[in-house]
Amino acid sequence: MKDNYLLKKRILLVDDEIEILEMVSSILEEYGFTCVSTAKNIKDAITCAKKNQPELAILDIMLPDGNGFDLMKDLKEINNFPILFLTACGEDEDKFKGFDLGADDYIVKPFLPKELVFRVLAILRRSYKEENPLVQLKNSQIDFAKAEIIKDDEIIPLTAKEYEILSILYRNAGRIVTIDGICEAAWGDAIYGYENSLMAHIRRIREKIELNPSKPVSLITVKGLGYKLKVENI
Repeated sequence: MKDNYLLKKRILLVDDEIEILEMVSSILEEYGFTCVSTAKNIKDAITCAKKNQPELAILDIMLPDGNGFDLMKDLKEINNFPILFLTACGEDEDKFKGFDLGADDYIVKPFLPKELVFRVLAILRRSYKEENPLVQLKNSQIDFAKAEIIKDDEIIPLTAKEYEILSILYRNAGRIVTIDGICEAAWGDAIYGYENSLMAHIRRIREKIELNPSKPVSLITVKGLGYKLKVENI
């Protein structure tokens, strides 16, 4: 049975070969994906990512105006969505570099259409949980359906901004989300000047979800980078 909520996720394909773009788009759309956009180079990919806010990118490495590794870094600055490399570069060093930079998967051309679909679905399942789940943390639960925290039989409401921040952290559960990434998701394009506000919101969230907010075990600070949410029921 297909995960219908995953088929609505926005996917960005980047490859300089028109035939590959058309083929991969066709494979995904035939399976049921409804939001697939394409770009032939880094410049168009960045423009498309800022406009469409993709939730998964499938990248080639060799591009006319640079390489996929650099593009991945640029895309991660826009939003910390998952990356799948689909490329003819099959050397181990290329694979290791891709994974070292934070890629979620790596497929070497030529590939089987079914393998591509299954890997895309696997990444999306890991990265995006079904809407409004009850999320189990170490000492509390998040009820996204009601925007509440459940801790020691107490119901604690979340503010709208706390809900937004926890949502972006949960979509990337177990992974680091940069400070800029959280600010952009929560406040939009005007991210500068919101770091102190973010820290204040993080402090209040910890008071609601942690047993000891001074020694957090669920909402972790990664010094110099950002924050990570540790979820128990992934």
